[in-house]
Amino acid sequence: MHVERRIDSIRIEGDMDMTDVQEMLRKVDHTQLKAFCTWEDIEKLCREAVRYHTASVCIPPCYVGRVHEAFGGQVTICTVIGFPLGYQVTAAKVCEAREAIAQGCDEVDMVINITDVKNGRYDLVEEEIRQVKAACGEHILKVIVETCYLTGEEKEAMCRAVTAAGADYIKTSTGFGTGGATREDVRLFREHIGPDVKIKAAGGISTLEDLEDFIRLGCERVGTSRAVGLVQ
Repeated sequence: MHVERRIDSIRIEGDMDMTDVQEMLRKVDHTQLKAFCTWEDIEKLCREAVRYHTASVCIPPCYVGRVHEAFGGQVTICTVIGFPLGYQVTAAKVCEAREAIAQGCDEVDMVINITDVKNGRYDLVEEEIRQVKAACGEHILKVIVETCYLTGEEKEAMCRAVTAAGADYIKTSTGFGTGGATREDVRLFREHIGPDVKIKAAGGISTLEDLEDFIRLGCERVGTSRAVGLVQ
């Protein structure tokens, strides 16, 4: 039987409960990271985040200060560091993180240096994460490992590095690589991260089924630009 209900402008089809939808949205980092995104795009993102109570807005660093001025106290501001390729020098990433926080950022998503991974220098990756976490202080740090470029052994090594360096989350993807989040990678993360590390899935999450699945698999955050549109 097809059932459709509208509650607070959210349309629910089928058997999904309104509470379930709200709980899913609270785990969404509502994202707009296109290179050509305008202030109008960012304003729309923030208004949606306020209306639907998403976990955060994930925006380019250049918009952090403006969003803080316009929406400070209404949204949690997340930005990206070393994005999207990750091969900036560590000092640049540390500087980016400090500046973002000074401008009002609450959470930081950094990209690891994948060249270090491919060169087998897992120690350098761990040290870089540690330095960026120190720059973040009490603010949440999510570490993007870009799983589409990594072998299984390298993914396991990144789980250990993220854990040892004291980061708060391990994140699958930038959304700008050759692939996004997979259920298999989330399962691998669950097996190899430490007990204090959480999981964020991002990249290619385009349906409510995807959103439900990744949360059910244990993701505390899901990064997507589509979640609000899917439930409207």
